[in-house]
Amino acid sequence: MCLIPTTMGPQKMPRLLQSNHDGVEEAAARIEAGGVVAFPTETVYGLGASTFAVEGLKMIYEIKGRPSDNPLIAHVLDAVEARTLVSGWDLRCSRLAAKFWPGPLTMILNKAIDVPDEATAGLQTIAVRSPMHPVARALLYAVDGPISAPSANRSGHISPTTTEHVMADFPEQEDFLVLEGGRANFGIESTVLDLTGEKPVIRRPGSITLEALARVLGAVEVAQGIGQGVSPGTRLIHYAPKIPTMLVPSNRLESFLATLTEPAAVLTLESARVSAPHIGIQMQTDASAYARMLYSKLREAENSGLTHIVIEEPQGQDGLWFAVLDRLRRAAASV
Repeated sequence: MCLIPTTMGPQKMPRLLQSNHDGVEEAAARIEAGGVVAFPTETVYGLGASTFAVEGLKMIYEIKGRPSDNPLIAHVLDAVEARTLVSGWDLRCSRLAAKFWPGPLTMILNKAIDVPDEATAGLQTIAVRSPMHPVARALLYAVDGPISAPSANRSGHISPTTTEHVMADFPEQEDFLVLEGGRANFGIESTVLDLTGEKPVIRRPGSITLEALARVLGAVEVAQGIGQGVSPGTRLIHYAPKIPTMLVPSNRLESFLATLTEPAAVLTLESARVSAPHIGIQMQTDASAYARMLYSKLREAENSGLTHIVIEEPQGQDGLWFAVLDRLRRAAASV
């Protein structure tokens, strides 16, 4: 038999890079060449390009299907690098960076004049944070410059906390590099704090809580409106499974399940409360543990083969539960 040789073109699937020196260097080279790489952070995986690579930034929006008015977050090594991207860095920023960086706090400030519009969705503000994940920091060191990124998933879908989640969302993305970093430790996106006004305002809640911020700054406000603004991750429908998802008060869970005509996958704090034909998916009662597993469990429910997801609403309201509830309400907002 005569075999006809084929020409090998770009790989039409994601390619996983190990988080060793060679993997980080290859990812950095792709970014330095104006390309895009999925990389780990302690919150969720990001889809990053150089903050100053206009074509790479455009590619992020194209790959994700991201609305053009939804800004990115510039990831930096430290406050020194952050100050090169912003205008109006003040004592509040220095105090916050000293307390919470590196870590899951994003600050919104007016942008520096040389930051391209593509890095900020055309806004005059920029969101910046310094991640603590060691692989993200190694990548920033290797690139020697800021990396702008949203989460590494299809726009509006459940955020990715593992490389498997990233690769599942982009199964046929041509020559797509995904840098391994294990499971994200925090599991939900960073807190976004707007510092462009006289009073600091939380635009998106996260692991750095209102209470923690108030201990540093004093009074902190929480944005009341729902919809896209200066912060990423604030659309009404976001972090959402591909199948109908309903958030149900805990004291109504059994009665609500009894009304369903088809079996559902149920995220619950007590799986014994869920009986056949429904499938219970056990969640944790501790807010940190719940947040860490939330997106993985939503994806598990989405892939269960059932047609609906029901989420038992946690009863906590303060601290990290406030951020968890924000994600749950947006995930279920389409129903």
